[in-house]
Amino acid sequence: MDAGKAIFETVDRLRQRRTAPLVLELDLTEGLTEGPPADPLAAVLSMRKPRLSDVLSGLKRARQDSRVKALIVKIGSNPVGLAMVQELRRAVTEFRASGKLTVAFGETFGEFGSGTVPYYLASAFERVYLQPSGDVGLTGVAVEQRFVKGTLAKLGVGYELGQRHEYKTAANTFTQDHMTEPHRESMTRIVESVIEQIVAGIAEGRRLDPGKVRELLDRGPFIGAEAREAGLVDGLAYRDEVYDEVKQAAGGEAHLQFVSRYARGAAVRKLPNPAADGIALVHGIGPIKTGRSGRSPLGGGGAMGSDTISAALRAARRDEHVKAVVFRVDSPGGSYVASDTVWREVVLTRKVKPVIVSMGDVAASGGYFVAMAADVIVAQPGTLTGSIGVFGGKPVVAELLGKLGVNSEMVSEGANAGMFSTSRGFSPEQWERVNAWLDRIYDDFVGKVAQGRDLTRERAHELAKGRVWTGADAQAGGLVDELGGLEDALGLARKRAGLSDDAPVRTYPRLNPLERLRGPESSDDKAAALARIRLDAWGPLARLSAELGLPAAGPLTLPGWWTIR
Repeated sequence: MDAGKAIFETVDRLRQRRTAPLVLELDLTEGLTEGPPADPLAAVLSMRKPRLSDVLSGLKRARQDSRVKALIVKIGSNPVGLAMVQELRRAVTEFRASGKLTVAFGETFGEFGSGTVPYYLASAFERVYLQPSGDVGLTGVAVEQRFVKGTLAKLGVGYELGQRHEYKTAANTFTQDHMTEPHRESMTRIVESVIEQIVAGIAEGRRLDPGKVRELLDRGPFIGAEAREAGLVDGLAYRDEVYDEVKQAAGGEAHLQFVSRYARGAAVRKLPNPAADGIALVHGIGPIKTGRSGRSPLGGGGAMGSDTISAALRAARRDEHVKAVVFRVDSPGGSYVASDTVWREVVLTRKVKPVIVSMGDVAASGGYFVAMAADVIVAQPGTLTGSIGVFGGKPVVAELLGKLGVNSEMVSEGANAGMFSTSRGFSPEQWERVNAWLDRIYDDFVGKVAQGRDLTRERAHELAKGRVWTGADAQAGGLVDELGGLEDALGLARKRAGLSDDAPVRTYPRLNPLERLRGPESSDDKAAALARIRLDAWGPLARLSAELGLPAAGPLTLPGWWTIR
């Protein structure tokens, strides 16, 4: 009897879960991931993180689901980029417009620190609650740049770098001891643009006058009671109090469920026909490099490999059931050659079917290069993009080596065989080659911008010069076509392909377990788009080591250079 009773109670609980009102929950404590894991290590590292695409699709479906009564989001201190925050704000606003309750809860929006962007996200919700011990770090936006030229000079390290043009300021950290006027102009406009967006969003969400929001920015940060008095939060409460209130408002025995679980459950119940026409979604995330995408087990994040992305685009291009491609780009750039490789595949794909680019938090320099040939570029107002320019050179450590008692000698054949040695500077003839290289890349970049964006070369050059723009300003200049997020890009792709609004979206490449195990038959095989684990010697210091001109092999390598390449 006891066993039968237990079975009956279990079945009854499952039935209630299927019929009870739903309160969707999103925990941003650990942030969000952009796309599906690209490799086994990424799968492990992102195991506990919700995926942006799941959250967006889940909230879109929930707007029409009568069982879903409310959404509650815990906003943590783990940083989420401004563009991703704007994607979430849009999804929350549309969910809220369907008549359902939206609640944001934060233990703190910046614990004695800046919390402007997390609070900007919270302001999109109907109700905002703060733990009594928490603060609202609404302080504005500050961008700080450090310059190490003086320190390097004391160490005996000099940098010989060229750049195209005055707004390409990545090298200024090493070559300047203060902001140049173009550097300051560019950064000032970025901060102004971001603040304009944040003020407008908070004013609309909290029903405050924009002038009042500006005033509050100058008064922050706020302790909890001050934030409530200023109208920034609706109440001070602990998690249990907030969740109880939301469940009560939902009515009945409301059931809590994470948005990503809700989205995946719906996807399982409605498996798309493998032969149905749909959209291919290709993710290009991280610094751009030649070879395959992947992540180092030593840390430092993932990388966008040109071989991987190119193979994914080729596979989508050749799939007769793929009617359009959405290329999601979130990258600060990297290799010019790798970027050009991906650009070519975008061009070829566009000749066959529509290509829509959706930009994430950053799609600048090489990240813009891979995007600029698309039919339509969609970016968030807060996306950092542009940076159409190039810089290159090397550090010179001869003086430092001398201080350390290190003597360097070279035996070479060829006038420029030792051109890239860091123990000596460039000769005048070698500088000519460096400048020819910089001019070639810049001219190619600007020419392709003009071609892809339907601009004159002169106008493309004015927008280029290495300058970084926000998505809002880039759209005003013609570098971006529309402001919006991933769902907007998918909608555009469906429309251009003549598909229904619910046409399936498939992440590319989609491989079965056997295809993953057997390996690619050729570079045309979609299995060639698999990422890998990269054994980067410098791990999380890879970017710094590259900027300092340190050997790619890393600090743990055999002494001497015995391989002639």
